[in-house]
Amino acid sequence: MNNNTDFEVRSLDSVCINESGLQHKWYHNLKYAAVGILFGIVFVKAEIISWYRIQEMFRLQSFHMYGVIGSAVMVGMISVFLIKKFNIKTIYGEEIKFHPKPFNKGQVYGGLLFGLGWAITGACPGPLFAQIGTGVTVVIVTLLSAIFGTWCYGLLREKLPH
Repeated sequence: MNNNTDFEVRSLDSVCINESGLQHKWYHNLKYAAVGILFGIVFVKAEIISWYRIQEMFRLQSFHMYGVIGSAVMVGMISVFLIKKFNIKTIYGEEIKFHPKPFNKGQVYGGLLFGLGWAITGACPGPLFAQIGTGVTVVIVTLLSAIFGTWCYGLLREKLPH
C-alpha cells in the first residue's frame, strides 16, 4: 500500500483496500454509489442545490438553508454523542475513533475562502454533482476549479503556515 494515500484500488478483478485494512471486491463500492445517488435526489427535492436558495441564504433573506444546515449539524452532534456513549462499531465490527484536531488560524482563512467561493458560485462541493446531474452544466467550471484548488493545496501544503 502506498503511504501517501488512505486507500489503494488495484485492478477491477482484484480487491479494494481501505484505511481500515479490510479487503472487498470492487463491486462492494456500488452500495456507496447507490447512497450517493439517493443523497443527490434528496438534495434536489429539498432544493439544497438551488442557486436561488443559496443566494437567499447569503443575503439573509430566507431560513431554508440555515434550517437544513442546522438540522445536519444537530444530527451529526447526536450521532457522535451516541457513537461515543454506546461505543458503537462499524458494520464490520471495527471501533470508530475520533481524533482531536487542534485549532489554527488557517481554518479561519480556509473557511472564509470556502464561504466566498460558495457565495460566488452558488455551489459547495457536496451538491456540485447533483447540480451537474440536473443539467446545470455550467457548474462543471466550478467542479474543475475545486479540483484545481485541491491540487494547488496539495502542492503547497507543506509551505503553508500551520
